[in-house]
Amino acid sequence: METITINNLLPMVFAGMEDTDKICSSQIWGEQSFVFRRGCRMCIHAESGCGKSSLVNFIYGSRRDYKGEILFDGKDIRSFGIERWCDIRTRSISFLPQDMGLFPELTVMQNIELKNNRTGHKSRSQIMTMLERVGIAEKRDALVGKLSIGQMQRVALIRAVCQPFDFIFLDEPVSHLDANNNRVVAGIISEEADSQGAGMIATSVGNHLLLDNAQFISL
Repeated sequence: METITINNLLPMVFAGMEDTDKICSSQIWGEQSFVFRRGCRMCIHAESGCGKSSLVNFIYGSRRDYKGEILFDGKDIRSFGIERWCDIRTRSISFLPQDMGLFPELTVMQNIELKNNRTGHKSRSQIMTMLERVGIAEKRDALVGKLSIGQMQRVALIRAVCQPFDFIFLDEPVSHLDANNNRVVAGIISEEADSQGAGMIATSVGNHLLLDNAQFISL
């Protein structure tokens, strides 16, 4: 996948607000066209309630309550069936939701392997190296439900790169990480995206992912 294009996109909940400052000041909502290109580096910043999570969920196909169009390489995603979406989510788009989507009753390694066993993208030694880099290798057999929020975010970030992708979307991925851990996980994600020529799009309300040479977009 080379491009994700959004045309006149607006959440249904914002219908009737097209002429308000909230929408008019956005660089995405209501724009005639906005394009994410493979290889891009973007940080989307907005206050809480402006629709950051809505945007990434619309693109991932997990929500459809919007006006306008979302096109993958020119094809409207509303026309995609289940099989097409399964392929896209396995090979083309990786998504880290704000709630992380981890299973608290499973261990750190089990959570990561839920994805990696499907994709076969990383070896166990590569996963362990990433866990070491983010400082939680000793937690590999710990139940995720016993971890801190910051530790959970690091697990979820590692799981997010255990697949091939053309784009990776990360919804407030470092909200509970300090600057040092932020740089480490940003480095891991950047390395993986660079190796695949992929685009990286992260949202934030303040503590943004520390990507080098990122373009900042106001939602």
